[in-house]
Formats: sequence, structure tokens, C-alpha cells
Amino acid sequence: MSFTQHYANWFRRLLPSPFSIAVLLTLFTLFLTLVYSPKPTTELLLDWQEGLWNSNLLAFAFQMMLMLVLGHTLALSSFFDALVSSLIKPINTTAKAAAIVTFSTILVAFINWGLALVFGAIIARKIGERFTKQQLPLNYPLIGASGYVGLMVWHGGLSGSALAKAAEKGHLQEIAHNTSLPDAVTYSQTVFSSLNITGFLLLLVLIPLVFYLLGKRLNSGIPSIEAVKLKHEKPNHLQGAEFIDHLGFVSKSIGVGLVALAIYIAVIYEGPSLGFISPNYINFGMLALCLLLHQNFQTFLEAIDDAIKGSSGILIQFPLYFGILALMQSGGLINLISDWFITISNAQTLPIYTFLSAGLVNLFVPSGGGQWAIQGPIVLDAAIKLGVPLPKIILAMAYGDQLTNMMQPFWALPLLSITGLKAKEILPYTLILMLIGLVVFTGVLLVF
Repeated sequence: MSFTQHYANWFRRLLPSPFSIAVLLTLFTLFLTLVYSPKPTTELLLDWQEGLWNSNLLAFAFQMMLMLVLGHTLALSSFFDALVSSLIKPINTTAKAAAIVTFSTILVAFINWGLALVFGAIIARKIGERFTKQQLPLNYPLIGASGYVGLMVWHGGLSGSALAKAAEKGHLQEIAHNTSLPDAVTYSQTVFSSLNITGFLLLLVLIPLVFYLLGKRLNSGIPSIEAVKLKHEKPNHLQGAEFIDHLGFVSKSIGVGLVALAIYIAVIYEGPSLGFISPNYINFGMLALCLLLHQNFQTFLEAIDDAIKGSSGILIQFPLYFGILALMQSGGLINLISDWFITISNAQTLPIYTFLSAGLVNLFVPSGGGQWAIQGPIVLDAAIKLGVPLPKIILAMAYGDQLTNMMQPFWALPLLSITGLKAKEILPYTLILMLIGLVVFTGVLLVF
């Protein structure tokens, strides 16, 4: 049995479903809180129950769900279908395919993680179909891994959960229960900082180059793939007002109006700063583009039906993470862990420890938003006490969270479903991606 098969089997035996992990983490946190906190058990349980339904955090969960659903819906539009078809026209070797898929998926992931996840899967699938039809040799697992690379760069992009929430006015003070924190950390300080842009550009150059060289060495095998249906057909008979749902000019006119409003908010209403970028603005812009680029309301709603299945994990798991956060805050565990971080760290090493610990936590909490809810208050408190810039510590946590997506198969499930690949087939190549990311992220955190 190969190393990757052992690895996949080990992961399957060791880790239950993400929901089960969230339940086990809740029980573990409750046990630690009962041991450490002097508060009565009933008071801790009541605090946990209230934390599950924290209205502000539930709004955050809904924002993250919409980012995934609208990004997925946008990837299913006829516009992106045509874009993918044009991208793959010049591809005739595994090396070219690997380079183009990684490069384009990284760019898309900078915009939206849900969009990148589905975009990467669809372009990998279409390449597989084309090479099958033309009987060209292709290392299909390598191309599948190339389409998954977006999950290693997304958290440093526009839809990064921690970065988006940090840019929302008042969120940092609320999540950390610390009024001394700044009102917001804007995208100019995180997404578009020299630290983040340098890391992003390095990945944009290194990953396609490495995968191009891998493709030249591994250009073998002909995939056998059945056609996958990416678009829905228009029904033959429409009854009554149903025809409105199929009028393209209605949805596109509304889409144009919403895009114009989004541009007005960005350019005129908010001025030249990047303070307008928030989860709500990102979702508004995504909704506008979905209406503009889909054929009509009907294809938009059918794409929503397909996309919303992938958001079920956020819907049911996030409240459990919010309950864990409430327990940690109520029982004093956040201050305890933060103080421990401070004793082993200094201003130079804290970002590295945060990066590595975030990668470990992501294996058990495979959600950037859920991880921010739990780990965010800890790293913010430690950063304030050690004098580490908040943008840097937020990026360090984001980098760690996204890095181990390359060995955590949870978010690969949509891609595996679309491409027909198995986790053990893409793991050898996603591990290579993780090693590249480890070097790049560690480097930029040390240099900047």
C-alpha cells in the first residue's frame, strides 16, 4: 500500500465527520471549563446555550453561508461556463493544464473562495472531458489537485472570513470583549498589505511553475469521464406568470442596476479608501453579478439550489463553535490560553506560533469562520499584550487556517464530486502545495 493510501486511510479512521468533531470539541471545552472555572455548572451551561444563538455571530454565519452559496452560483453561470471553455482551448498537455488551472484558480480564489472551489473543479472536469474525447494523455489527479489550490489562498483574499470580519466596524471589540481594540482593521492593512500581496504573488508564480514541471514529468494516462451537466434546460411549457422567471432582460436589468449601485458605493459614497469592503458588501456584489451573468431568474434559482447543499456544514456547525467561544469566555479559558501564548512567545515569534497553531486547529475545525470565532479572541489578546500589529496576527491565523486545507479533505468534497476523483488520488499533489505554502507563508511572516 502506498504512502498516500496509508495517509487517506489514517485520516478516515482518525477523524469523524466535522459535525461530530464540533460536538466532541464542545464536550472537551466544557470539561476544561468545569475543571478551571469557579463558576457553577448550571451557569456555564446557560452561558453556552446563550452563546449558541448569539445574534451577532449568527449574522456572521449567514454572511459566510452567502459567500459560499453566491460564489458557487456565480461559477455555475453561463458566463463562467464560456470563460472556462475559452481557457482550456490552448491546452494540449498535462503541464499546460496544471499551470493554467493553478494560475486561474489562485486568481479566482483571491476574489471568492466558494467561486474558486467550484471554478477549479469545473475547469479540471472540462479538461478531463476534452482530453478523454481527443484521447490525449493526462495526469488527471494532478489537474484535480490544481483545481483545489484556491483553498490555500482564499483566506488572504477578499472573502477571507477573519479579514472580512476584522474590517467590519466594531467586530474586533465585540468578539474579544475588549474596547481598547481598534474599531476595525481594513483591507488596506490586511488584504492589500505588502506582506499579503508579496505572499500572494509568490504563490501565483511558484505554484504554476512547480506544477508545470510536475506535469512534464507526469504526462501519462487517459481519463475516462462521463459528461457532467453544468447547465439546466429550459422547460417546454410555461404556465401563467412563470414566463417572468425566464425573461433574461428582467434579471439582467436588475443585475446592471445592482452592479451600478455597488460601484457607486465603492467609488463615490465611501470615497477612495477600502473601508467599504465588508462581508455585506462582498455578498451584495456577488448577488449583483449572479443576476447579471445568469441567463435569467430560473437558471439563477436552479444554481442556488445546487450551491446551497454545500453550505449545510456552516449552517449546523457554526452555532456549536459559537457555544464553544461562549464557554471559553465565560470560564476564563481565553485569558488562560492567551497568557500561555505570551509566556512562550515574543513579538517576533508570536505570528509564527499563531500560524502553526492555526494550521493544527484547522484539521479539527475545517472552517475559517468557525476558527476565527474560537481562535480570534485568543490571538488578538496576545497580540495586544506583546505589541504585535493586529493586521499581521490576523493574517498569520488566516495563513495557518488555509494551509492545512491541503491535507484536510473536508472542503475537497465538492471538487471530488464534480471531478469523480478520490481524495487519495489528489493527496500526493496537495501535500506538495502545502509544502510550497509553508515556505512562502513562513517567509513573509518572518520578513515583514
